[in-house]
Amino acid sequence: MDFSLSDEEIAVRDTVRTFITREVMPLEEQVLRNERAGRPALDPDQRADLQAKAKANGLWGIDTPEEYGGAALGPIMSVITEMEAGRTFVPFRFGGSADNILYAGNEAQKQEYLIPTINGDRRSCFAITEPGAGSDARNIRTRAVRDGDDWIINGEKIFITGGNEADFVMVFAVTDPDKGADGGVTCFLVDRSMGWTSQPIPTMGQWDPASLSFDNVRVPARNILGEEGHGFKLAMQWIGNGRFLIPAGAIGAAERLLEMAIEHAKNRVSMGHPIADYQAIQWQIADSHLEIEAVKLLTLRAAWELQHGKDNRHTSSLAKLSGSLMANRVVDRVLQIHGGMGYTKELPIERWYRELRLLRIFEGTDEIQRRTIARNLLKGHVKIGEIG
Repeated sequence: MDFSLSDEEIAVRDTVRTFITREVMPLEEQVLRNERAGRPALDPDQRADLQAKAKANGLWGIDTPEEYGGAALGPIMSVITEMEAGRTFVPFRFGGSADNILYAGNEAQKQEYLIPTINGDRRSCFAITEPGAGSDARNIRTRAVRDGDDWIINGEKIFITGGNEADFVMVFAVTDPDKGADGGVTCFLVDRSMGWTSQPIPTMGQWDPASLSFDNVRVPARNILGEEGHGFKLAMQWIGNGRFLIPAGAIGAAERLLEMAIEHAKNRVSMGHPIADYQAIQWQIADSHLEIEAVKLLTLRAAWELQHGKDNRHTSSLAKLSGSLMANRVVDRVLQIHGGMGYTKELPIERWYRELRLLRIFEGTDEIQRRTIARNLLKGHVKIGEIG
């Protein structure tokens, strides 16, 4: 069992780390000022400039197939890249990728939606969550009714990431109420120009989701993604595919925060000693490092399983749950170590405190992850003590 990275993986990691350190982290002070002033963290031109620089450095489409212009480095490198990107709170993500389910489109759909999204010319969003159907995705109420060669969609989606900026949406609607999620839900590719609207939802952090409204939106039948009635399977494929990337980002944030805590503990003097000399501080630092390393192994295992064609859903749930809880514990300890200054907006700790709280909710709440893990064990889908 070899836990070392290949020379290529080390080179990519170092390139990503250098880019994040030199190009992205210097923007943190500006992002904090913008937030205090109520302005967007970065303007569109800055985002475009960063992505252009990243592309010039070969950081484009880390896990995108080569036939679509990506690097095709696989899930493990996607995790490593996400860990490095997570070390800053600047809302930047490397481009050159698209939602995994867009690859299920036919050739015309790939030309109209997939490839422009990979190239950065179009922006998508994924819409399944509704006001009355959050974790209970099977309970969606948005309806699509056939009208000749078209479908008419009515309903509302909520907490949609990227919904304010997207020019098209992958929306899931009930097309056969009798079958519901078991063959009665269909995914549609719907351009904003077809009539759906969005409204921002204010949150406690930088996440700016949207509510989407569909009021008699007419969509041609050719815009069905995959097969009619098989949308719920696509939805679960989308949700499960990237779940292990959430703890990857949490690891990066936790490592950066822990570095801040160590540096502060060595320099902050109280009662004649650096606070790093006190056991109360040492144990918080030790516990944080222990938890980060444990989550890192789980997350890399989930990526390894996917990269080797194995079903990684159980391990992804383990990584997502443990990573979300770990990050929230670490940021809480780091804020405590910094004392009153940690609670101010002069340092980025309170911002991370708000941002990391989201991890326990989106892409499957803590409760849903526990339910999934327990169900897999109780039904015998996963055996205690098995490896591989």
